[in-house]
Amino acid sequence: MNRQSLPPLAATLLASTVLLSGCSTLGDWFSGDKVDYKSGAASRPKPLEVPPDLSQLARDGRYAQAGGVVSAAAVAQGGTASPRLAPAGPAVAPLQVGSVRVEKQGAQRWLVVDAAPEVLWPQLRAFWLEKGFTLTTDNAAAGVLETDWLENRSKLPNDIIRRTLGRVIDRLYDTGERDRFRTRLERTGTATEVYVSHRGLEEVYVGDRNESTAWRARPADAQLEAEMLAGIMTRLGARDEAAKAGVSGAPEAPARARAMADGSSSLEVDDSFDRAWRRVGLALDRSGFTVEDRDRSAGLYFVRYVDPRSAGKEEPGFFARLFGASENKGPQRYRILIKGSGAKSAITVLAADGKADSSETARTIVSLLVKELR
Repeated sequence: MNRQSLPPLAATLLASTVLLSGCSTLGDWFSGDKVDYKSGAASRPKPLEVPPDLSQLARDGRYAQAGGVVSAAAVAQGGTASPRLAPAGPAVAPLQVGSVRVEKQGAQRWLVVDAAPEVLWPQLRAFWLEKGFTLTTDNAAAGVLETDWLENRSKLPNDIIRRTLGRVIDRLYDTGERDRFRTRLERTGTATEVYVSHRGLEEVYVGDRNESTAWRARPADAQLEAEMLAGIMTRLGARDEAAKAGVSGAPEAPARARAMADGSSSLEVDDSFDRAWRRVGLALDRSGFTVEDRDRSAGLYFVRYVDPRSAGKEEPGFFARLFGASENKGPQRYRILIKGSGAKSAITVLAADGKADSSETARTIVSLLVKELR
């Protein structure tokens, strides 16, 4: 967060390095991009570590394409190639994966692609990897991709020191913010809906004299979500202008939500079931939940809840020392039940066994959902 000073000898060595490296070292800082996570990935000392509770399930290979090594001798003898998994995706985007359009409801945006999830999955994986992220969740069976925490380096001030020394001293700069993104796919007949949700952290001073810093959750950034949706549209074959126009524009007024006054862990929203299902899914993604499974026909999300105050602890080498030594109770499992009745829907928080839950944590979950859905 704070710029560090350099001793005279180190400054001299750095200046010499810049002169030897040439203009290519400085050129990237004048690109003017609004999003730059690649630089943050390059300066990161080591990959993020995933705690045992969030370890990935065995990767489902159903979306991987079969390939093989073929030799001229094998073809001449009528032999077949030895099977092996093909790479996750092509190096460049195809001309057109399928028709891509943006759907808007309230303040939310998502993509509808006329293609199966099996076709989209390798393209979405490649998109996030090319942005500089590491994928901490890569679950094709559940249709969920989640990135690690990373810094958007485009927010750094482009002052004279950075313009002069460029990336040589780039590690001395920090925005004090971290971002992570979750991509969720839902199959709808012959099409696929693609949702992108953002979660953020910000570094703040704590203590009576601001003698130390800590990381806390910051609100989801709808503009960053729109930027990523536009980038995905471009990768899937849409033109840049069409992609940016599709995700821009002032959103319509969001539907209102309210907690029930009967003491139960439930709330009501002014949405039909279809709209409530979509909005609740995005609200869960933004609020520190992990969606383990979902059953749309029954109106159920099966989730693990993680207190937002513990966000970022999955990177012990960097965040844990800043969050303090507060005890982390670990995620707990719940069910979120949605029942539609005409233009309204009731949303209830249930325990892991499907029974009513009136605990303080369940009421906290209701408060989080009301805040996201109002």
